[in-house]
Amino acid sequence: MSRIPVVSSNVDAKVAATLNQVKASLGIVPNLFATLAHSPVALDGYLSLSKTLSRGRLSARQREIVALAVAQENECRYCLSAHTALAKAAGVSEAEALKARAGDGEDPFESALASFAKTIVRQRGHVLDKDLERARKAGIDDGLMMEVVAHVVVNTFTNYANELADTEIDFPAVEVKL
Repeated sequence: MSRIPVVSSNVDAKVAATLNQVKASLGIVPNLFATLAHSPVALDGYLSLSKTLSRGRLSARQREIVALAVAQENECRYCLSAHTALAKAAGVSEAEALKARAGDGEDPFESALASFAKTIVRQRGHVLDKDLERARKAGIDDGLMMEVVAHVVVNTFTNYANELADTEIDFPAVEVKL
């Protein structure tokens, strides 16, 4: 059972409208959103940053690769489960998802994205010059580095929120261990 339950009733009209928009977009209201709804500002902040980042240079597939790498590094089972399903919908195979979680991949650019994201999380932003150089050689320019950092932030936010709440997984469950 979750330590912080999903909101199920007695939400204000704005939160209800937001959750209805999520349901219209995804077909369901994932437990993450219904848990974040305890704080309308947290829910709106997450949704706003996610929407803004969706207009960035990274494709949906690449965003999911980064999300998988971050969730693995932060050991968030909820997010690994959710992003494994979302990655599949974005064209990421099960084998590719496992490689992304390990910070690797068949495609050199996607491998570099996953590795760089994991390094940012592991080093808490204190990446070494050699890590920057490796990312640049793989095609991650300074602008993309900042975009990857933003994706690390938004994914770490949900990783931590789910770990804090012990959010009930409402996607096909994935284990943290590779």
